[in-house]
Amino acid sequence: MDTTIPLDVPAGMRETYLENYATVTANSGRLMLFAGDQKVEHLNGDFYGEGIHQDDSDPEHLFRIAGQAKIGVFATQLGLIARYGMDYKDIPYLVKLNSRTNLVKTAQADPFSQQWLDVQQVVDFRNSSGLKISAVGYTLYLGSEREAEMLRQAARIVYNAHQHGLITVLWMYPRGKAVTDEKDPHLIAGATGVAACLGSDFVKVNYPKKEGLESKEIFKEAVLSAGRTKVVCAGGSSDDAGSFLKRLHDQIHISGAAGNATGRNIHQKSLDEAIRMCRAIYAVTVEGLGPDEALNIYHSK
Repeated sequence: MDTTIPLDVPAGMRETYLENYATVTANSGRLMLFAGDQKVEHLNGDFYGEGIHQDDSDPEHLFRIAGQAKIGVFATQLGLIARYGMDYKDIPYLVKLNSRTNLVKTAQADPFSQQWLDVQQVVDFRNSSGLKISAVGYTLYLGSEREAEMLRQAARIVYNAHQHGLITVLWMYPRGKAVTDEKDPHLIAGATGVAACLGSDFVKVNYPKKEGLESKEIFKEAVLSAGRTKVVCAGGSSDDAGSFLKRLHDQIHISGAAGNATGRNIHQKSLDEAIRMCRAIYAVTVEGLGPDEALNIYHSK
């Protein structure tokens, strides 16, 4: 794996940065991020109800999956990690530094997700807990009236994280009254370019959509715009395994994404099924297998 070390990583932290990068990408350069931050973002709607396995009602379900499945990194809030991490010391963690609920809609107020913790607090927690904190993440809403504040927070988070050899992932969502089409390919490409200017290692975006454009081609602008910042796609709402794995394969191996960030398509299943789904996603993302081979892994007992 050939990794470019950003120049804001001090010489004494370059080895740590490389170790963390190798961990979260499983030495592949591609990120398999298991997203477990939705208990704030989507409240309990993602964890309880029709079509959701009863295992998912318990927050520990996320840790059981991450502890037993093949993943690159498990992303969630530090509070949950502090409550369960003592029983799951081998999981590689990404600490999400901000979150907001979905209660306040854009019609009421442009989105803003305030930073909860700073990087130094995460580093202190890592050192005192002994857990494998490999990365930090932050959500930014381009087009929001509070955009400038979030850009400032994101820039400082990336810089400070690199000072400690941590990997950074920015969730970049164009959203607000000024945004008429959140999934416009040109706008998504603009968002990945902003992430590059902020110096992030990875940027997570929603896959673009545009009437009349071939879906496998419209993502390439976003990948090119990001340059050396690698682009990963949000997993989205739950879908059948075959369709999800086919879409994932095309996003990575045709459109040029450098991985995925998947939550609901994993954790809304029973523990056994979620572990098998992780193995299938890992096979496509990290091991380069095709969707049919990955689906066989998912169906295997």
